[in-house]
Amino acid sequence: MIRPYILEETNWEHLKDEQFELAILPWGATEAHNYHLPYGTDNYQARSMVESAAGLSWEKGKKVIVLPTIPYGVNTGQKDIYLDMNLNPSTQLAILQDIVTVLNRQGIYKLLLYNGHGGNNFKPLVRELGLMFPDMFISFCFFPQMLDKSQYFKEKGDHADEMETSLMLYLRPDLVLSKDKWGSGEEKKFKIKEFNEGWVWAEREWSKVSKDTGIGNPEYATSEKGERFFYDVCEKMNELFCAICDADLNDLYE
Repeated sequence: MIRPYILEETNWEHLKDEQFELAILPWGATEAHNYHLPYGTDNYQARSMVESAAGLSWEKGKKVIVLPTIPYGVNTGQKDIYLDMNLNPSTQLAILQDIVTVLNRQGIYKLLLYNGHGGNNFKPLVRELGLMFPDMFISFCFFPQMLDKSQYFKEKGDHADEMETSLMLYLRPDLVLSKDKWGSGEEKKFKIKEFNEGWVWAEREWSKVSKDTGIGNPEYATSEKGERFFYDVCEKMNELFCAICDADLNDLYE
């Protein structure tokens, strides 16, 4: 069944008389996720969440359109991990500038970037785009920050961890290797303690901090945990989509 709010699926017969309020751009990455998860994990997660949430918003009469997922992200710290693909931030800016130019020209003034990859940092890009396109409202979100993960998962982590493994066990179990293949996701920390305190930052050399490319123990991951987290994220995103659609760009503050 064609979903009219998914640009890849819809058609000119529908679009020629349509006018959308909000465009949503899922942005992932292509990179190793421990031994057991597919390289496209971030893409599968972001795309599935956005499409599901947009469907809820569409049913409420909100004019949302989901753009095709960008499958490459910033992976500058993983240059020695085989076939981890990288887009430099400057390349991301160029891509976004072209996309925003199309939306702006066609009267879609609201864009939400749905980030599925921790290496993507959209804040400076959105700042720069805001100067280029002053009539656009451009925002972004990163789904792992949306909910209290401790209410869903036992182990902490940020890459191929219990959360991501649970999500993929729910979304694409056919792409998850058997549990005997799962790495422990052990992480080495900086010897300079200040870098571990959250107020100073340097890029991690991934192959030196993780043996299996994972950060976080996936041992307790289950499909049931993934399903519960997925649907709670989608419901929260639906609320956001609806709120942005309804927002008056000339009256955003109170």
